Amino acid sequence: MHHVAPRRQRGEIIFPMPVQPKPRGRFAPSPTGPLHLGSLVAAVGAWLFARQARGAFLVRLEDLDAARVVPSAAEEILRALELYGLESDGPVAVQSRRTPIYEAALEALRARNLLYPCGCTRAELERVASAPLPGDPGDSGPAYPGTCREGLPAGRSPRSLRFRVPAGEVSFDDVVFGLRRQNVLREVGDFVVRRADGPFAYQLAVVVDDADQGVTQVARGADLLSSTPRQIALLRSLGLAVPSYAHLPLVVGPDGAKIGKRDGALPLAELDERRVRKTLAAALALLGQDAEDGAPREMLDQALSRFDPSRIPRGPVLAPGQPSD
Repeated sequence: MHHVAPRRQRGEIIFPMPVQPKPRGRFAPSPTGPLHLGSLVAAVGAWLFARQARGAFLVRLEDLDAARVVPSAAEEILRALELYGLESDGPVAVQSRRTPIYEAALEALRARNLLYPCGCTRAELERVASAPLPGDPGDSGPAYPGTCREGLPAGRSPRSLRFRVPAGEVSFDDVVFGLRRQNVLREVGDFVVRRADGPFAYQLAVVVDDADQGVTQVARGADLLSSTPRQIALLRSLGLAVPSYAHLPLVVGPDGAKIGKRDGALPLAELDERRVRKTLAAALALLGQDAEDGAPREMLDQALSRFDPSRIPRGPVLAPGQPSD
C-alpha cells in the first residue's frame, strides 16, 4: 500500500506516482452486507474498463462508517468476487487502516485556508429555505448557506469540518453520461469533510484513496454521479490528478427503487457454479454486454473482447428474477 510522501508543499498533498502511471481501475464496496446483483454490476463494469485499458483492477473496502459495518461482510464480499473471477490485482485496501493519509489531506486543505469548523446541525440546515442538494444516498439536504464560512457564530461549538469550495464551474466528460457541469459552490455549497462524530466523510476519503492507489479511472454506480463535481473540486484543491469517470446503471426492482443489501437478495457467495454463471451473464446483460456461457473468467474474457462502452444504458435497469434451478 502506498503512503503519503514526506515532501509536501503548502496547500498540496503529494503521493508517489510514476511519470506515466499504468491504468488502474477499482471496485470499492462497503462491507455493510453481502455482495448483491447491483454491486456485482458495478464490479464487472469496473473490471471491464480496467482490462480494456490494459490496466490493473483493485479492490478497496470502504468501512469508515463503522456503525453500518456488518461482521464477516468483508470476507463474504471478497469470497464472492473470487467466485466471479474479479479478484484484486493487488492488496485489498481497507479505509479504516488509512487514517494518516486523510489527516494529511486535512492538513493540506487547512494550509490553503480551504477548511473551517462548522457548528450547524442538519436540522437547522433543513429549515433553511434553500434548493435541495442533488445528493447521494445519506447525503441529501439543503445547499449549505455558508453560515460558518467566516467564523463560528457566537455561542457555537464546532460540529464538523467543511471544505471551502472554490468559486466557478466544475465540468467533466463522463464515459457513459457525457459532458456534465456543476457550480458546486452555488448548488451544493461548502460540504463536510469530517463529521461531527469524528469519522472522515466519504467525499474526502474516496479522492484521497484513489490518488494514493494511483487510480486513473473510476467506474461506479450512477447514484454517485452527483458526487463527482465535489470530488473533482477536492482533487484540484489538493493538487491531485483527476481520473476519468464512467457511471454505470443502477439496478432497480419493479417499484423503481435501487436494489440493495436490505432487499433480501441471495448472497452471491452462496451460489453454486451454474448459478454463478447465470448471475454473471445477467450482470453483463444489464451493462449492455454479452458473453457465451462458460467458467466465470472465460465469460469475462469473452465480454472484454467485445466490450463496447457505448452500449451501457444511461438509465436504471430492471433486475431479473433470481436464476431458477
